Amino acid sequence: MNNFRPVLALVVIALLGISFQSLNNHQSAATEGLLQLPTKDFSPTRRSGKFIDAERLDDIYSPANWFGLGFPKITSELALALKHHRHILRDKKFRSGEIPGNLNVSADDFETVIDLLLEREGLRPDDLHQYLDAHQIWGDDKKGHVRFTGYYTPVVEARRTPSGKFQHPIYAKPENWEGQLPSRKEIEAQGVLDGLGLELGYTSNPVDISAVQLQGSAYVDYVDTGERRLLRYAGHNGHRYRNIQNFFKNRDDLRIGDVSFQGIKRFLKRNPSLTDSVLHYNPSYTFFASTKGLVKGAADVPLIKAVSIAADPVYFPAGSVFLASFPVVEDGEVVHHEYRILLPQDVGGAIKGTGRVDVYCGVGKAGEQMASNLHHYGKMWLLTPKKNKQIAEAL
Repeated sequence: MNNFRPVLALVVIALLGISFQSLNNHQSAATEGLLQLPTKDFSPTRRSGKFIDAERLDDIYSPANWFGLGFPKITSELALALKHHRHILRDKKFRSGEIPGNLNVSADDFETVIDLLLEREGLRPDDLHQYLDAHQIWGDDKKGHVRFTGYYTPVVEARRTPSGKFQHPIYAKPENWEGQLPSRKEIEAQGVLDGLGLELGYTSNPVDISAVQLQGSAYVDYVDTGERRLLRYAGHNGHRYRNIQNFFKNRDDLRIGDVSFQGIKRFLKRNPSLTDSVLHYNPSYTFFASTKGLVKGAADVPLIKAVSIAADPVYFPAGSVFLASFPVVEDGEVVHHEYRILLPQDVGGAIKGTGRVDVYCGVGKAGEQMASNLHHYGKMWLLTPKKNKQIAEAL
């Protein structure tokens, strides 16, 4: 650890008498203490959440003025996620200088940020601007606009053995397979993996399997044994992913108003004869491993609702901490933004670059609802510690 800590300790002791602004409680502990941005100052467009007055940024991470920025309350849930985050840094060090662009940061820098936030657990800090620098990330348009989408952990019913409507297998990954692994159509329609002992259970609907694969994990409730197991990502078949939304493009013979995955699920419920055609449009297939415990991301720490994100690790390295102006959506439109601390703890095959992050939204129907409503824009700032000279000048 660098020599920042001794100076920091003296500064913190000297500032113990600082009072912090209180904040009203929210219904969900995971989103308690969020500080709303004044829309009259930031002028977000209501539909997408993009900021009308956004200016082009000079680099991938551009220094930001703390004027107008703020921090949410450091809740117990956020503190827990930060402690998990510290384990990431200690288990697998992030080497200095590995992120692209204009910054040279280290695992020690990220750990300093985590420690500063943890020291203020239970508070909404108003002094962190004295110790931290904020660097706004480019976003998808180099004006800082980051698209926030959501993912969740489905809960599906299955049987250990096929019976009645439960006839659609979920597979573990084949070992020692020679050549190209089979496509989704070959697996689901032709049964090329049948009889290999790879079945983890049988669902009543292949759409449920596609949903689990899209989200990357799921809890499975086995109706014949009463057991709940967690299915975790165990690899894929190597075929290129094709979004099934594209199946409906340029198809005048099919009427579907909502091409989100939830909308496609509703469409297939009304038109079950098209299920195979739609699902097999995507040849990619995900395999799973059966386990117990909490849902974990690629960084192998438990995911926390509304805190953990899946992002491109090139630009959002594991162990880094981001401040976000997060879009709050009502009836499909952004009504305001609020500050949140978001932690990169997962990755996604389709999440690349600086323009999108996937926010973990929790388990089951509530998680699905939150995830399905989130496809809007906000901004994000990478947090790094100020150097000793900067702190002295700030004080």
